[in-house]
Amino acid sequence: MRKSGYWLVALLLLGAWLWSQHQPSQQPTVHHAASTAAAGQPTPSHETAALPAFLPHEAHDTLRLIAQGGPFAHPQDGNVFGNREGHLPTMPRGYYREYTVETPGLDYRGARRIIAGGDPPVVYYYTDDHYDHFRAFEVQR
Repeated sequence: MRKSGYWLVALLLLGAWLWSQHQPSQQPTVHHAASTAAAGQPTPSHETAALPAFLPHEAHDTLRLIAQGGPFAHPQDGNVFGNREGHLPTMPRGYYREYTVETPGLDYRGARRIIAGGDPPVVYYYTDDHYDHFRAFEVQR
């Protein structure tokens, strides 16, 4: 093989390695937050004291609606969340459902969502940047 052929192979291998270093991780980009409920304190489901401080007030309303099965303000609420970017743990299609968290002052859905997993829901995630980042949280039952 000519000397230029070796350089071509070396450049191709280097390019393949660099490309592999910039691929998205298969690990979910989920930040976990435990419930803030005090140990031993009875807390009804979705009570403000039982939810993490990072959730906006409107998320509490959304969680109440999820627990009672609606009615929801947006027809998309309750639809399957596909997890196409793979930010959440991989589950069968239909496991995750999405719900709008209202944003005051907007006349459209905005970017805030709660993703609930399971039927009935057993895991919850909040995103305020339209599915780029998620924070897991617990809901007391």
